[in-house]
Amino acid sequence: MKHECRITVLERKCYDDYQKEYLANPRSGPCPYFREGDVFELKKGDGRNDFHRMLDGRFCAEAWDCVSRYVYAALQGGSIMHGWTNDDRVMIACCNDGTRPVIFKIERIDVPETEEEKEQLGSE
Repeated sequence: MKHECRITVLERKCYDDYQKEYLANPRSGPCPYFREGDVFELKKGDGRNDFHRMLDGRFCAEAWDCVSRYVYAALQGGSIMHGWTNDDRVMIACCNDGTRPVIFKIERIDVPETEEEKEQLGSE
């Protein structure tokens, strides 16, 4: 079975009070890099390795640092967060920008390659 990963931007937060108090530009506003609903599909195999190329610059490096461990687990077919979420193929995480965090949904996508794998997924 192959495994892919989907990252969806759920929400962008902005804490104006923290920005005013702590940032050099107190009017920085919400993250300029992502928008709610943005979707990133990651694949591995057949000459493609989105993980090691960090999506060819289409993803903020700081946010990547926060979510990459979950993406790696998903692409390897592992449990992203067994026992923590109600579906161990899904994780909710965020970047570590404390004044304007972005919240992500990370999903392991199972891609069956045989009829047996299709049946296995159908019974889950």
